Amino acid sequence: MKLATYKDGSRDGQLVVVSRDLSTAHYATGIASKMQQVLDDWNFISPQLQDLYVTLNQGKSRHAFPFDPAQCMAPLPRAYQWADGSAYINHVELVRAARNSEVPETFYTDPLMYQGGSDDFIGPRDDVVVPSEAFGIDFEAEIAVITGDVPMGCAPEQAVDGVRLLMLVNDVSLRNLIPAELAKGFGFFQSKPATAFGPVAVTPDELGDAWQGGRVHLPVQSVWNGKTVGMCDAGPEMTFHFGQLIAHIGKTRNVRAGSIVGSGTVSNKGIEVNGKKEWPKGYSCIAEKRCIETILDGKPVTPFMSYGDTIRIEVKGKDGQSIFGAIDQKIVELAA
Repeated sequence: MKLATYKDGSRDGQLVVVSRDLSTAHYATGIASKMQQVLDDWNFISPQLQDLYVTLNQGKSRHAFPFDPAQCMAPLPRAYQWADGSAYINHVELVRAARNSEVPETFYTDPLMYQGGSDDFIGPRDDVVVPSEAFGIDFEAEIAVITGDVPMGCAPEQAVDGVRLLMLVNDVSLRNLIPAELAKGFGFFQSKPATAFGPVAVTPDELGDAWQGGRVHLPVQSVWNGKTVGMCDAGPEMTFHFGQLIAHIGKTRNVRAGSIVGSGTVSNKGIEVNGKKEWPKGYSCIAEKRCIETILDGKPVTPFMSYGDTIRIEVKGKDGQSIFGAIDQKIVELAA
């Protein structure tokens, strides 16, 4: 099934069930009003929502209305935990190669992860507000999951069963703030502003055989200022699957229902074409493009985002239909 949260003036919005083709929706009133309620009591509430979803797809819902992504908040507008990994080791390799440094061997066996702010997510059509262009504004196209309760010490093979919903992500980064923050030794903070999520969260069964081994085997399209810059496959080159990422969190603590776990920037390896390295699937963040330029030509030439720039991120199924709906945002200046 597909679920969304409509804006209603409150912090947590109003839960709606959305049809498979994203054309219609129906308020979940009488079953659950907020997404977190569903996650807290999944086994009891989700079957009722599934029944409404089936009725909606059959065109038999009496109070259905046209679905409008512009009315959506993040599917889970605020979460108890937002932990973002770096599951695509190719991305790490490119960053390190651009700095002429080695990737530590442990990075291939133990995933990188940071905790982001989870109190102020933004919706798929909300502007990305940044105080200064000098901060180095970048998009990051990712996949994320929302978990149920997963016990401490759970193995990756069992942890993946804790995935309740999947989402599309724009994990906005302010690249020029990152070096100074990392130099302090405490990780990202100001360099990671509010994260945006796609209009709908979907249960794994909605992906069919594209959901395999804790990975989404579909391309993630990134369109910057109307130009497609990335069609990166989210599946084969995901070094750590979502079960491994969840188990990483749960090594020393329980993972509670409503935790969001991100994949990190979706990234694919380059290939040799006529003796020259190329990246035909493009990139899912500008920083990666700049790393590639540095490796090939000695310096980056692609600028980061400016005010007025737009970014659209979307995943389509094998039938051509949008899975999560599209993130479609504009970069704007913080009002004085």
